[in-house]
Amino acid sequence: MQTILDDFAKSIDPRTSLFAVKIDSGTETALTLSGCVLDPSQLDELHRLFPSRKLDTASIRILNTETHEQVHVTTNLTGLYEKPTFGMPLSSELAYGTELEVLDQRSRWVFTRQTDGYLGWAYRPYLGEGSAPTATHLVLAPAIEMRAEPNQTSEVITRTVSGTSVTVEEMHAVWLYVKANKSGWIQSRYLRSLTDLPNTLEAKRTTLIQDAQRMIGIPYLWGGTSGNGIDCSGFARLLHRWVGVDIPRDADMQCNAARPVELPYEVGDLFFFAEDDSKRNISHVGISLGGWKMIHASRTRNGVYVDNIQEAKYLKDIFVSAGSFLR
Repeated sequence: MQTILDDFAKSIDPRTSLFAVKIDSGTETALTLSGCVLDPSQLDELHRLFPSRKLDTASIRILNTETHEQVHVTTNLTGLYEKPTFGMPLSSELAYGTELEVLDQRSRWVFTRQTDGYLGWAYRPYLGEGSAPTATHLVLAPAIEMRAEPNQTSEVITRTVSGTSVTVEEMHAVWLYVKANKSGWIQSRYLRSLTDLPNTLEAKRTTLIQDAQRMIGIPYLWGGTSGNGIDCSGFARLLHRWVGVDIPRDADMQCNAARPVELPYEVGDLFFFAEDDSKRNISHVGISLGGWKMIHASRTRNGVYVDNIQEAKYLKDIFVSAGSFLR
């Protein structure tokens, strides 16, 4: 019977849902269960799985019926993991200011949910209570030094990574005094005001091409989201974030949520691919630079580079579809 529960749990997408239920005791007519689920509707699945037994579900926590603490990332970057340990591969990364809901806790780790519903374990010492300060700008550089004084020779306080939301409090010539995980000075050319995000389709496409060049050569990193290393969907998400468009985290999620598009492909359209060695139906994404030319964080090339799908057989053979979030 536990096998039935375990098999059902495998059908749940752990990125957006949770089903961790075990059988404590049972007879031919009844089962006592414990564990944790995300939504009350998942209890109905238990009755579907065991229709002939009376179920005691009093010891099953339903996370969405509880009140949860709100926190935000207080380091410049931290990892998100499927399990509460640094020994797991990255699921994703969270930049300073990312807001999270704490659903559960285990020692110094917390099980969190982002505002888009994405779940994962984060290291609690890297999180602070409540919401982050209201942001005014986005960091454009892959990673940029924050300095103690508004000049290029002053002490480096920290490095802030691409896409981070920061608060500008003061200006001195070409320097802005920024508050993030630390406070210090960054040159204005590495920041984009949230009030200056492109607001037309043409402007978004023009800006996206310019922004994409900033990341050329950044190494590939599974789960990475910044100039320290980035994966394909993290790169697509970052380029959209820089033009004020929020999209899902992973390639298959992006494919499912995007508006389908056909030839001729335009700048900013997303190309979706299915690799044979992946369990997901869509496992790779690239961003059109117009036509079949695309920029992507390529595992094969170990970094962000430009390819033409029609000229790269390894891409042409696994191309599935295209979609867009730009309007």
